[in-house]
Amino acid sequence: MKIEKTAVKIGLEQPVKLLHVTDTHLALADERDDERKRTLAGRFGDPNAEKYLEEHIKYAHENCDLMVHTGDLIDFVSHPNVEIARTILKDDKIFFIAGNHEYSQYVGEAWEDNAYRMNSYMQMGYGLGVPMFWNSRIVSGVNIIGIDNSYYQFEDWHLWRLKREAKKGLPIVLAFHDPLYEESLYNEHMKRFPGRCTYLVGCDEEHLLPYDEFRAVQQRPTDATLRVAEYIKSEPLIRVILTGHLHFGFVSNLRDSLVQIVTGGEYEGAAREVTLI
Repeated sequence: MKIEKTAVKIGLEQPVKLLHVTDTHLALADERDDERKRTLAGRFGDPNAEKYLEEHIKYAHENCDLMVHTGDLIDFVSHPNVEIARTILKDDKIFFIAGNHEYSQYVGEAWEDNAYRMNSYMQMGYGLGVPMFWNSRIVSGVNIIGIDNSYYQFEDWHLWRLKREAKKGLPIVLAFHDPLYEESLYNEHMKRFPGRCTYLVGCDEEHLLPYDEFRAVQQRPTDATLRVAEYIKSEPLIRVILTGHLHFGFVSNLRDSLVQIVTGGEYEGAAREVTLI
């Protein structure tokens, strides 16, 4: 278990501690699943992922106000993956928002869009038993808001909901799976993985140029995505973004008073304790 610690000043009278975890990638399958899913489980399943998750849940209960999970709890939709996720997410100490793998049938086998997402959502029996597209909770005067941006896009209804939440007048922590474009994060990803796309939301055309055609089409921001990203960057009540997807840790600022925290993959034992002060 590797817990990094980060403190962010947002003007609270009393500190609030969040344990941020992401990208657990539980990869289980059994006789109820087809051979292809069982093969995926054998090929990609990390036997330590469940152990790390259990350790982090215990740590959050003992040391934090809330554990925030920003998606890819499971690697693909299977009977045991859905069952264990539903059991884990009954814990009131855990705040969850979905990542792209929550809807993956076989991992990368199809174009991922809303129709694909909803097909998997229905197959799971209406999701994992908690809100997956939008989630919000007030914890000690901080508004925690989760948005499913797992296919690299936002929608106009996200903007409407965010503006409504901002009317509460509380400092906001956003939680979503795919990080927003920020130049130093973009450059860090390109340094680590030369020639590959960066999986960041809201890249402009210049920064999409190194992508192959498939990834450029997939991640080119819609007008709605740009509107939501601009609102996030400009709304003074939004102070922290918790995100994942990249499988490495990185902290940077989208503006002086807005920090974006990317946490590494929980399947490798990574987690981050974020203290809001």
